[in-house]
Amino acid sequence: MTAGTRVLVVNTGSSSVKLRLLGGDDAVAFRADLGPMADPSSVAGLVRHLRALASSGDVDVVGHRVVHGGDRFRASVVVGDAVEQELDDLGDLAPLHNPPAVAALRAARRLVAVPHVACFDTAFHATMPAEASTLAVPAVWRERWGVRRYGFHGLSHAYAARRAAALVGRPPESLRVVTCHLGAGASLCAVVAGRSVDTTMGFTPLDGLVMATRSGAVDPGALLWLQRRAGLDPDDMETALDRESGLLGLSGTGSSPRELYPAADAGHRAARLALDVYLHRLAAAVAAMATSAGGLDAIAFTGGVGENDARLRSDAVARLAWLGAAVDPGANGEAGGDRVVSPRGAQPVVCVVAAREDVEIAAEARRTAGP
Repeated sequence: MTAGTRVLVVNTGSSSVKLRLLGGDDAVAFRADLGPMADPSSVAGLVRHLRALASSGDVDVVGHRVVHGGDRFRASVVVGDAVEQELDDLGDLAPLHNPPAVAALRAARRLVAVPHVACFDTAFHATMPAEASTLAVPAVWRERWGVRRYGFHGLSHAYAARRAAALVGRPPESLRVVTCHLGAGASLCAVVAGRSVDTTMGFTPLDGLVMATRSGAVDPGALLWLQRRAGLDPDDMETALDRESGLLGLSGTGSSPRELYPAADAGHRAARLALDVYLHRLAAAVAAMATSAGGLDAIAFTGGVGENDARLRSDAVARLAWLGAAVDPGANGEAGGDRVVSPRGAQPVVCVVAAREDVEIAAEARRTAGP
C-alpha cells in the first residue's frame, strides 16, 4: 500500500462505531457515527454503509481499531480467519470493547472484499520498559496467563504526542510529553522521543484514572473483601466496576464533567466530590507520568473531554502549577482546533489536540497491508 491508498477506518468503541474513509492525503471523504454494536439499528446502519462503500469501489483497505491485543498481538496485523478467531478469544480482557470490535470486523470482512488490518491500542505501549509493564504478582500469573500492564488508547496517544511536538515546534525525538486522553475512558501516557515509556491503564482498560462509569484503580483487597462479605460474583463485580462506578458512581447524577460542573455550581455536593476526586487522580497521575519520562516538556489534552472542556483543563492544570504548568484563559477558552493554550514562554507547554485515531489507523493499515 502507498500513501495514496484509500482506507476505510472502522473505529469501534464501547458506545459507538465511527466510520471514516480517508483518502491519500488523509482528508475525510466519508464519515458516519453510529451507536453501540448492541443496538440493532446501529448494526443495520453499519451494514448499509459497508455495502454502499463496497459497491462504490472507493476502499482499498479497511483498518479496524481493536482495544486489546493481549500478549499475542504487539503490532498491527492483516486479519484472516485464524486471526479473527484469536481476537474473539481475547474478548474477556476488554469486555466493553473487544467483542463489539470483533463483531464489526466480522461484518466488514463479509461485506468489503479488500484486506482488513487490526490495529491495537495496546501496541503503542509495547515499548514500555519492564519496570513499567511488570506487575508484582506470582511468576505463574505472569508467565502462564500473561498478567502484566498493557496500556490502552495507544492509537490516540501516538497521534497526540506527534501533534504536540509539531505545536511546540520541536522534533518528537527531543520531546518528553504527557498525553492525556480524556473521554468516557481516560488514560495518560508518558511519551519520550515518540515512544511510550509508561501509562496509567494496566492489564485491562479498568485501571488508572477515574472515568465516566469505570472505577479506575481500586485496592484489590477491597474487591476481595466485597466478594467475601457481599457475595459479589465476577459478573456482578464487572458490571459495577465497568458501568456503575467512576463519575457516575461518585455523583449519582452524571458521568461527564460537562454535566457535573453545573450541578456542583448549584450546590450538589456529590457532583462536587466527583469532580474533585477526578481532578485529584488526574493531577497526581500527570506528575507520576512526568517522573517516568524524566521531565516534562509538554502536556497534551485530547479525547472528547480533553478537547472540549476548557474548565476541566483549567482546573486540572491549576493543580499542576507547582510544575510550572499554566493556561492562558483566552487561548484555553477558544473553541476547537489544535493549539497551544499555555502562556507564551511557559514550561511545560500545554496544548490541545483533536483526537485523530483514524489517521493513526490509516497509516498502520497502509503499512501493514503491504504492496
